[in-house]
Amino acid sequence: MRIGLTGVGRIGAFHAATLDSLDAVDELVLYDFDAARAGKVAAELGARAVGSEEELLAAGIDGLVIATPTPGHAPMLRKAIGAGVATFCEKPVAATLDETIELTRLAESTDTPVHVGFQRRFDHGYQRVQRAVADGELGFIHTIRSHTLDQNPPHASYIPTSGGIFRDCNIHDFDVVRFVSGHEVTSVYATGGNQGADFFKEAGDYDTGGAMLTLDSGTVVQISSTRYNGQGHDVRTEVFGSLGSMCVGLDDTLAMVSAEEGVDWPRGPVHTSFMERFLPAYRVELNAFFEVVAGERPSPCTVRDALEAFRIAEACELSKAGRRVVSMDEVATA
Repeated sequence: MRIGLTGVGRIGAFHAATLDSLDAVDELVLYDFDAARAGKVAAELGARAVGSEEELLAAGIDGLVIATPTPGHAPMLRKAIGAGVATFCEKPVAATLDETIELTRLAESTDTPVHVGFQRRFDHGYQRVQRAVADGELGFIHTIRSHTLDQNPPHASYIPTSGGIFRDCNIHDFDVVRFVSGHEVTSVYATGGNQGADFFKEAGDYDTGGAMLTLDSGTVVQISSTRYNGQGHDVRTEVFGSLGSMCVGLDDTLAMVSAEEGVDWPRGPVHTSFMERFLPAYRVELNAFFEVVAGERPSPCTVRDALEAFRIAEACELSKAGRRVVSMDEVATA
């Protein structure tokens, strides 16, 4: 396959290297608004760089990967759908709820498939717990706890355009709660705090967030996030049922130390970033996208799925601002 990629910043360069390593990719065509950066990545991978998004779409590509900064997602996704090119788009598909709704309607009005990048759905642990829940292995699910804890904060320049900790960080938790449970969120209560660098507060964001969700099944969901988990990068989801419990991320890489005497587990080493933690999932995810491109399967994570996760993040922002429980009925949908 000939695959195009737009955006070769941190995540884009990471995706480019992953794509280059996959057998299904015969040729990789790159574009970035910074031509020198695109040329550098292309030279390192033996790929081809082009001078515009229009040239990229006209390069005879079979599929497109969008890995630009968030403001570039929606415009490029519209172009790709208009050109009939199957597209993998990093989350979020747009920076606002209204634009996400508009793109959901656009995507659902065409036959051009769009696969949104929620890589946790392709992680072995998350797939295992999803099967356990679906098969009734754990009984009825009364509680889910999902954590996204970054070891170190991103650069200050990233925060003003990130969308905030709920839309940027916890949106993965919101998506995977829907994926694992098979149920929808009905209400949200969220809070946040700042004890770290001033640039979070200056951007109207938080360095630590927390939310309590209620699912339509009655399951209680606890969400947490931080940019300052000094022990290491910790992404974990715990599922508690009437017949059993299961945890994703509970292995020797767990970024936590036991306070109990004689316990030398976990032994490490810990993960330090999401790219390290989820490298196998990213590979599986992109191989799944190739199956979408080939028409062998429908999109495993649609724009509608991205909208539902974004709506939960939007409800968290409303809840935090109003210091109240927010019903999902208050948040617009497509």
